[in-house]
This record gives sequence, C-alpha cells and structure tokens, in this order.
Amino acid sequence: MSLRAYQQATARAESSREAEYRLFGQVTRALMAAAALDPSDLRGRIDALDWNRRLWTVLGSDCAAPENQLPDALRASIISLSIWVGKHTSAVIRREEEIEPLIDINRMIMQGLGGETA
Repeated sequence: MSLRAYQQATARAESSREAEYRLFGQVTRALMAAAALDPSDLRGRIDALDWNRRLWTVLGSDCAAPENQLPDALRASIISLSIWVGKHTSAVIRREEEIEPLIDINRMIMQGLGGETA
C-alpha cells in the first residue's frame, strides 16, 4: 500500500465515538424493526434484543475495568444502564415489557455521542 493510500484510509477512519454512534444506530434500527413485529414473534425479535443486550454487556464490562478512563460517575451510570438493559430485555422476551424503552435509552446515548460527531 502506498503512503498516499494509507493517509487517505487513515483520514477516513472513524473515531471511537463515531464508531459507537454508528453501532448504536444499527442496533437501534434493528430494535425498531423488531418492535414493529407482533410480540408473539419471538424468533423475529430475539436477534435484535440479543444484539442490544450484548452491546450493553460489553459497555458495562468496559466501564467496570480499572483502566477505563471515563469519570467514575459516568462509568457507574453506564454500568447501571447495562444491568437495567439486561433485566428489561429478559422481561421483553417473557412478554412482560415493551421494546420501546430500550430504543429510547439507545437514542439518548446516541444524542450524547452525536454532540461531537455532528
């Protein structure tokens, strides 16, 4: 690869914040599509629900790591949200809760991430 091609690729690379925003967008769109399905269509909903839960599990685990440099209060909030997402997702799968609060949380996170990506 030439130096010029490398420089162009580097210039187009996403920041961590942009990558997180894009990932949240993809997961949230999948949740919105799942929300449009009949609640009894668990097969159609489970992939999006599981993807979202895995995303939040990774975020919570990352924030629990001692080397994470986010402020302690923000880390604690993300860990709490991660736990809530896991519990709420289980309730959605049991048809005790709706998907929309998961979508709302993701949108709020995207708004925060979008502050510097816009």
